Amino acid sequence: MNCHDFATPVKEKLLEKMADVLPKGLNSIQLYSDGSTAVEAGIRAARAISNRHEFISCFRDFHGKTMGAVSLAQMIRGDVFSYGPTRNAGFYMVPRPDPYRPVFKKSDGQIDTDAYIDFYKQFIQEGTVGNVAAFVLEPAQGWGGSIFPPEDFFPKLQQLCRENGILFFADEVLTGMGRTGEWLCMNHWDVVPDIVTLGKSFGNGFPVTAMVVKEKYADAIDRISASSSYGGNPMACAAALASIEVIEEEQVLENVREVGAHFMQRMKKMKEDHPIIGDVKGKGFLLGIELVKDKITKEPFDEAGKLVYQKAFAKGLAWIPAGHILRMSPPLIMDKKHADMGLDIIEESIAEVEKEFGYQ
Repeated sequence: MNCHDFATPVKEKLLEKMADVLPKGLNSIQLYSDGSTAVEAGIRAARAISNRHEFISCFRDFHGKTMGAVSLAQMIRGDVFSYGPTRNAGFYMVPRPDPYRPVFKKSDGQIDTDAYIDFYKQFIQEGTVGNVAAFVLEPAQGWGGSIFPPEDFFPKLQQLCRENGILFFADEVLTGMGRTGEWLCMNHWDVVPDIVTLGKSFGNGFPVTAMVVKEKYADAIDRISASSSYGGNPMACAAALASIEVIEEEQVLENVREVGAHFMQRMKKMKEDHPIIGDVKGKGFLLGIELVKDKITKEPFDEAGKLVYQKAFAKGLAWIPAGHILRMSPPLIMDKKHADMGLDIIEESIAEVEKEFGYQ
């Protein structure tokens, strides 16, 4: 398994297949064995490409648990990293758009994407003095609650980055390789990142990840000494190659889009029928149901979220532990029948919790 960076037949096939499915020009690839390591490599690549050393990321995003990756993220589960500083110097965090809970609003109360972009522009011009190597984001927040930004956000952010010589770094460890119905979640907005990281669905659970940069930046991979003892080993490459081939041959992306739309249709109906469901969100098979104490005040209902999770788990539903946002990340091959079975359990559990809290 320890092949270092030597070429093997299966690795060659995998890299060729990745170049086929990823956006054109995004084809300089280094393989690793976990998401945090891929993100760390992306950080070092961004510095080598730009000759800059600072980074901007967003509150409530998540990028891993090693020191550089943690410096990009705000931990939201307890005090995992409360023993001393949790962020290296030169790492800055800004708010990102949440359509349900916007920081910047228009006069009608709707989210104002341009105000976010203007805030970033001012932050770059006055706060970082031209030292930012990359803007690093999840296309959709995972730990943050399956939150997607407005449709115009990423195209406008990419343009801002280009105007300021900043690399656009998409961390797609969670969202990539089919999770939202596209090979990359960024494909939904026709945005091609300068740097992208892949994992999770990439190897169908096998420990294999990737850091990819645009071809014009390929020399940066050599300059950061991007080797890995176990990344890209023959078994990992075989797992990733097989996953991509199955996604293609069994039309998994089409299934995610179709069944994902079915999920959203049912979830919207649930929102109408249940007083504690404030919002539903998602693309493909990255979904969320946000529970609130009151639909007007939007006060988060953490106690209800925990109870719904526990009740549904006891009824046989294996899913992600929740706060006030119930997160769903189903298998990419799930059909409508099993989607409805899962949603039936969730809706039944929500109804029981509403009754316990006197919402009937």
